[in-house]
Amino acid sequence: MAQAIQKITLSTARDIPFNKLTLSQENVRKIKAGVSIEDLAEDIAHRGLLTSLNVRPELDGDGNETGVYRIPAGGRRYRALERLVAQKRLAKTAGVPCIVSKGETLEVEDSLAENVQRVSLHPLDQFRAFQTLREQGLGEEEIAARFFVPVVTVKQRLRLASVSPRLLDLYAEDEMTLEQIMAFSITNDHVRQEQVWDTVSRSHSREPYYIRRLLTETAIRASDRRAVYVGIEAYEAAGGVTMRDLFEQDQGGWLQDPALLEQLVMEKLKADAAAIQVSEGWKWVEAAFDFPYGHTSGLRRFYGELAEMTEDELARYDATRAEYDKLDAEYAEADEYSEATEQKLEELGIELDRLNDRPYVFDPQEVARGGVFVSLGASGELKIERGFVRAEDEPKDETDLTDDIGDDHDAHDSAPPVTGAAGGEGTQPDDEDEAIKPLPDRLVLDLTAARTIALRNALANNPVIAFVAVLHAFVLKTFYVYGSDSCLEVTLQSARFSQTPGLGETVWAKEIDQRQEGWGQDLPKDPNDLWDFLIKLDEVSRQALFAHCASLSVNAVIEPWNKRTRAIAHADQLARSIGFDMVEAGWTPTADNYLGRVTKAHILQAVREAKGDQAAELIGHLKKVDMAREAERLMTGCGWLPEPLRMTVEEGTIENDAVGDTVGSDAAETISEAQDLPAFLLEEPETSSDSAGDTESEIDGEHLAAAE
Repeated sequence: MAQAIQKITLSTARDIPFNKLTLSQENVRKIKAGVSIEDLAEDIAHRGLLTSLNVRPELDGDGNETGVYRIPAGGRRYRALERLVAQKRLAKTAGVPCIVSKGETLEVEDSLAENVQRVSLHPLDQFRAFQTLREQGLGEEEIAARFFVPVVTVKQRLRLASVSPRLLDLYAEDEMTLEQIMAFSITNDHVRQEQVWDTVSRSHSREPYYIRRLLTETAIRASDRRAVYVGIEAYEAAGGVTMRDLFEQDQGGWLQDPALLEQLVMEKLKADAAAIQVSEGWKWVEAAFDFPYGHTSGLRRFYGELAEMTEDELARYDATRAEYDKLDAEYAEADEYSEATEQKLEELGIELDRLNDRPYVFDPQEVARGGVFVSLGASGELKIERGFVRAEDEPKDETDLTDDIGDDHDAHDSAPPVTGAAGGEGTQPDDEDEAIKPLPDRLVLDLTAARTIALRNALANNPVIAFVAVLHAFVLKTFYVYGSDSCLEVTLQSARFSQTPGLGETVWAKEIDQRQEGWGQDLPKDPNDLWDFLIKLDEVSRQALFAHCASLSVNAVIEPWNKRTRAIAHADQLARSIGFDMVEAGWTPTADNYLGRVTKAHILQAVREAKGDQAAELIGHLKKVDMAREAERLMTGCGWLPEPLRMTVEEGTIENDAVGDTVGSDAAETISEAQDLPAFLLEEPETSSDSAGDTESEIDGEHLAAAE
């Protein structure tokens, strides 16, 4: 006979006056968590009590109800009500909705069950609820106030709710993580979001940082100098869209329309250049994002003089200087730190700097024939180079001098132009074999141009060797057949290297420019006064000036049409004499300057030489772009140099383990590097056709070793 199903009877619900309620000591919640009691009280005041209290009648010794009820489940709600009663916002006798338990289970069990069996709201439900509230007219600030969360939290939740519905459905089914959804939220483009998801879902890497990188690979950082120069407000006012990441530090976000940004930059650059020309009276002004290194070569430069202080400014300067010196001396003898004194000294220092920061005044006649180059600095500020005169604008009585200068430069610049086709980089085959081919001529030219600039900088800091180098060139020309076998072009021709991008931003070029600017300010304006100036110059300054001028004639570039074997050998002698080394000078292989411009075979060869065979095997399966980027990371600080940057080792000085000691690594280091690899770089090998090809040109072979 079937057993009858026992019916369940639910506990009754009724209103119990607040003053008849008391907390049970069996409540399991002892630690504060979640919404505070104060916020919960405000929420109850706003919308009422949404959940009843669970209570049990208190019994006396005879088992009779005393009229008081204990609360094993709902203690936080009771304390919130208690706060409202204390604030006289709720009557002591106000009825509180309660479920009166029959007492068939333990009180602690009821308290535990209420908290354990409660399921937290899924984040997606919260996102969509916030979105619904906004659609019904509530603002972000009002939503934040009603739910006692920061406004930024509401903005983040609303941003997550704007992700593609398809991706949100995947998240709801636990096929995506919250961190992945957060990464996708940086853009509102649902099509792009889904394209990136389709890409990463087929790979081993679905990390949020990788998703962000794919979503922003065609955008421009807001910290980019072009964006800083134009300003985000102007860009967005012109219709540009900015992607923002509300969950990570994004340095202002990413600008999605590079073409619009560059248009705005050029328009503003031209407007600023025109304003400079009109306000200062220059004959010409040229504006560009960047100018190639050596763009001022062949142009005479003149310098302005600092404007004199007025009597009032001079008196103010003297008074400020006296006050600063007195306060500084007194503070130096004080025993305790004084924030007020520090602030006062800083204010006085700023005032002195302002008075010292005088504008330069140029000769009006020179300005009428001179010009200015206007470009963008590294931090988005205007870079203004004033005071250049073209040969055709020189006065008639000075044309002979300038023509001679121009001929010197033309002698070097008459070489065939460098093009992508000539350098072997114009078109490259899709496939490549594993053989190591010669480096492209254009890359060799660029690498050795960088070496030349760095070597110039090093020579300028060693006046003694600079003097010997020039004397060596003179003696060669006078007594020996191979008078031209020197890397110093002592006629002071200075190769421009305008075909090599980025040279002007190197630390070596900036130091050279600073020296050029400093000497330009000190030298007399009239060349007829130069001899007397040099005669009166102290020996140390004269040697430093000599070294600077000599350094500018260094040319250690290997050109496709001129290998210059003997001159390059002399460049190595010069480098050894001054202890020059490209690694110590700061050169390191990157995707931009080497690794991204050679074939995969060359990349693997470089990693193998620098970090060993195991490191090369770790990245051997990658596509070229990822291989170059990961090779750059692996080779950081290893001291490896490509062949064109290595010095020729003199006969008899080569040791069997020279290269190994310089660029090798042990197995433990290789394993450590492997553990640091991103997950997506550990994919299974796949066939790639994106590698760059080699040129068929050959470089004169010499036995080379890393310069250490």
